[in-house]
Amino acid sequence: MATKTINVDMLAKMFLAGAQNIEAKKEYINELNVFPVPDGDTGTNMSLTIMAAAKEVTALENPDMKDLAKAVSSGSLRGARGNSGVILSQLLRGFTKSIRENKEIDVQGLAAACARARDTAYKAVMKPKEGTILTVASGIADKAAEMAQETDDLEAFLPAVIEHAEEVLKKTPDMLPVLKEAGVVDSGGQGLLEVIKGAYDAFLGKEVDYSAIAPKASVQVTKLSAQDTADIKFGYCTEFIILTEKEFSDEQEKDFKGYLSSIGDSIVCVADDDVVKVHVHTNDPGLAIQRALTYGQLSRMKIDNMREEHQEKLIKDAEKLAASEAAKDGAKESEGDGKKSDEPRKPIGFIAVSIGEGLNDIFKELGVDYIIEGGQTMNPSTEDMLNAIDQVNADCVFILPNNKNIVLAANQAKDLVEDKEIVVLPTKTVPQGITAVINFMPDASVKENEEAMLEGIRNVKSGQVTYAVRDTHIDDKEIHESDIMGIGDAGILAVGRSVEETTKDLLSQLVDEDSELISLYYGEEVKEEDAQRFIAEIEGIYPDVDVDAHYGGQPIYYYVLGVE
Repeated sequence: MATKTINVDMLAKMFLAGAQNIEAKKEYINELNVFPVPDGDTGTNMSLTIMAAAKEVTALENPDMKDLAKAVSSGSLRGARGNSGVILSQLLRGFTKSIRENKEIDVQGLAAACARARDTAYKAVMKPKEGTILTVASGIADKAAEMAQETDDLEAFLPAVIEHAEEVLKKTPDMLPVLKEAGVVDSGGQGLLEVIKGAYDAFLGKEVDYSAIAPKASVQVTKLSAQDTADIKFGYCTEFIILTEKEFSDEQEKDFKGYLSSIGDSIVCVADDDVVKVHVHTNDPGLAIQRALTYGQLSRMKIDNMREEHQEKLIKDAEKLAASEAAKDGAKESEGDGKKSDEPRKPIGFIAVSIGEGLNDIFKELGVDYIIEGGQTMNPSTEDMLNAIDQVNADCVFILPNNKNIVLAANQAKDLVEDKEIVVLPTKTVPQGITAVINFMPDASVKENEEAMLEGIRNVKSGQVTYAVRDTHIDDKEIHESDIMGIGDAGILAVGRSVEETTKDLLSQLVDEDSELISLYYGEEVKEEDAQRFIAEIEGIYPDVDVDAHYGGQPIYYYVLGVE
């Protein structure tokens, strides 16, 4: 019997299943990333984006289509991280705009929604590039339109669209040479495919594990009380994986669960052949670990003190409440006597994304109002940007993303703000961000400052030194896991086994006869004495160029370089 429509309950199930599928496949998608840098990869960013929306959906009670559409669109927009996450959020935004007025969706409605999703995502990207997630989205829209003319049966429509999406994904290496060189398909396109495959599983009635999607709790402020933490019977949230030498039998699973029940609660013990995932709340994590060791080796061990976390949360809630009450009191006083706020609204403020303690301090010294910690290893979300904007009391706020994978999220936040002028400077590296702030002129207009800072950015050549997390072949270079890479603005410029030698190789390609300044920021993994010795060596190699060195404190990146 043909299935001709999807109602709101089924669509919600399909969306959550799609979210769960990409969450489960995110590491596989991460492995498809062409650049072997240790960063917030595509799978992680897409998963965090859609899971933010999924938690909004699970919090709904008896939603209609408009409620569901709003939860998916708003959740993904605010949770969007990285370019892939922002594009996914735009796809979801376009899709939900198309279906929100419907009670049920048929093939014509799905085809129209797929087309609007594609168009919305393409508009969000300034320079759309084929061979990416956009290409797969376009292929889905084209096939959906074609199938809508041939059938009204969703059981024929959906698998045909998915099959075509797979075919388009396979062709992405032919559209982007960098994919072909690395021997992979586009990771963003793969992520989108996993979303629709998961949704199709739910449509078919397959059982889906939604455990990773917890309902979003409503915001509450709790008064601090010594009794609160006493209500937590078992204080340590303990998680680990057991790697057994042979299949974990049903009898072993039953016995182990019985033991865990004797020392704790909230027990999850899931076996998949020779891998066992364990979660338990207990007052003695050591007992759980000791028993687990009798079955095999342990991996991914994680122990959190829930009482401590709860206490910290209560303190933070109390601080928020106190701040809120103080703000209300201040507002009342201001209304009553006409006094101005202690910190009057200023014309221009700054937000910068930073990646280390030392670099945070540098930005603060240069007058940046708000630092978002994140960057390469964890891209801030649109919600993080919006929270930062809210904290800066200025008519105009300049945002310095300092990472090319954060620019789209910053622009998305800009589009959601109505009470302030937001200018996103497209800084793709920390040295560019620092140079931009240095070029700020307090007495100049917003437009004059934007032009001056953009000009400063254009005069900076940036470099970053880190290690490879996977084997790959890119930019005509054979790269192996743990190799040291020197990355410039246009790609990987140097590869070696030594941090210092690779850094010198990178610098040799950045410094030219017109260079006047080398800014060098060393990371947390570089010892102070080693950094000072290396800086002296650089000064000897480039005697006619000023060398300005600072502790950046950034993780993973041994050296961050700016050459002007």
